[in-house]
Amino acid sequence: MPRPREFDEDRVVLAVRDEFWDKGYAATTMDDLLRVSGLGKGSLYGAFGDKLSLFLRVLREYDDANLLALREHLAAATRGIDLVREFVVAPADDPTGATARRGCLLANSNAELATSTPAVAAEARRSYDAITSILTTALQRAQREGDLDADADPAEIARAVLVAQLGLTALGRTGTDIAVLTTAAQSILAGLPHAPTQ
Repeated sequence: MPRPREFDEDRVVLAVRDEFWDKGYAATTMDDLLRVSGLGKGSLYGAFGDKLSLFLRVLREYDDANLLALREHLAAATRGIDLVREFVVAPADDPTGATARRGCLLANSNAELATSTPAVAAEARRSYDAITSILTTALQRAQREGDLDADADPAEIARAVLVAQLGLTALGRTGTDIAVLTTAAQSILAGLPHAPTQ
């Protein structure tokens, strides 16, 4: 029988995730991963495979956690449009700017690796498609609740909202002032086809 693992796998994945997130894939060395995980090379490879396999696992778990959080926020939202607002302003929600400068692990990784690593591009498409689906559901609910024009196409708007939010995320990575990001986010939301007032 194989011996049970003598380390906390979830802790290792989170530590490795933060290293990739802070440095990027290419700049993260195996020595970095061994240091933050606290594992020897044999244990790390034995549990997670090579560097790319470990990275893809980290990215998938990061994406799945974000998708779960989005679904939970939609379920708890007073109105469907609240989730859309929350999603759009997220890149500007830390007044210190530190969160914006760090960016999103998925967006950062897609920018770095999508053209050279098909598995990363595929994971990004999977996650972005799922986000679009959740936003579509939120916008359909917003239509029923009278917050979105009844003639609007929720799926088209959801895709546009995702694209706009990714743009804010990219600007945040450059150190753009939070006030500028916030104003841009508010302009995006103001441009949604709101239901006419009675």
